[in-house]
Amino acid sequence: MNSMEEHFSDSKINFDSPIPYYIQVKEKIKDMVFATATDGNHGRGVAWAANKLGCKSVVYMPKGSSITRLKAIQNVGAQASITDLNYDESVKLAKEEAEKNGWYIIQDTSWEGYEDIPKWITQGYTTMADEALEQMVLDGIKRPTHLFLQAGVGASAGSILGYYANVFKQDCPVTVIVEPEDAACIFKSALEDDGKVHFVTGGLNTIMAGLACGEPNPVTWEILRDFAKGYVSCPDYVSARGMRLLGNPIGNDTKIISGESGAVGLGLLSLILERDELKEVKGKLRLDAHSVILCFSTEGDTDPQHYAEIVHDGKYPSII
Repeated sequence: MNSMEEHFSDSKINFDSPIPYYIQVKEKIKDMVFATATDGNHGRGVAWAANKLGCKSVVYMPKGSSITRLKAIQNVGAQASITDLNYDESVKLAKEEAEKNGWYIIQDTSWEGYEDIPKWITQGYTTMADEALEQMVLDGIKRPTHLFLQAGVGASAGSILGYYANVFKQDCPVTVIVEPEDAACIFKSALEDDGKVHFVTGGLNTIMAGLACGEPNPVTWEILRDFAKGYVSCPDYVSARGMRLLGNPIGNDTKIISGESGAVGLGLLSLILERDELKEVKGKLRLDAHSVILCFSTEGDTDPQHYAEIVHDGKYPSII
């Protein structure tokens, strides 16, 4: 497994050359191979970037991954396949194959000796937080009072929460971290209450494929540990409820087509606000008519057939 620094250590870009710098870069990196493991979105992004840079990419997907998502990754030029492993085991496979073949691992979780690229990816996620805040200001809203953030390894959630913690300091929004109940590694780590990360093992089965991760990102875990107010593990029907609410708006609300991993935060929020048995949770989170609640939908209908089964046919109904 190589590092970006090693690849460029013996060659510099000549900005005085008549050859445009981006063509020089493409020439220098044309033989690079990016390797990654993904449930969908991350791998597609890596494959797209490799394609644009003139590189190759190899993408490993966990057992049970959507064929539609696999084809979407292949369609942007990747050598992609579905393994017989869960997500965390697929990450280990990508790492092993990268080390064996001299590829460059591009992963949004970290381990000892591999921190730089995950940090860069995490920094990239802050763009969402910055743009959301910019739009809120344009709409006359000073700040969100609450965040409901879905988490897989926790890179995206940690980056967004870290951004707002830096911006708002002592007025950081009350934040709830939301995960699938069979892949709730952040929830488990918080529950152990010893400050360390804890893993969830097994099949990690959930319709929220993008959140089906059993090992937290150690870098962003510290942000989630220190700044989040609550941690919730959710059954799949919570995500399905969120998808239906977003896809069937009331009044002048805008219709939003959200996939399973993107809708679970709103699904949970709706239950907390509506269910009598969750009034205590609502009170502890200080949710009221003055709350400004921010959620992020991180995917659309990346598996259109499954989306239709949930939103149109009522698959995974809410439990009353």
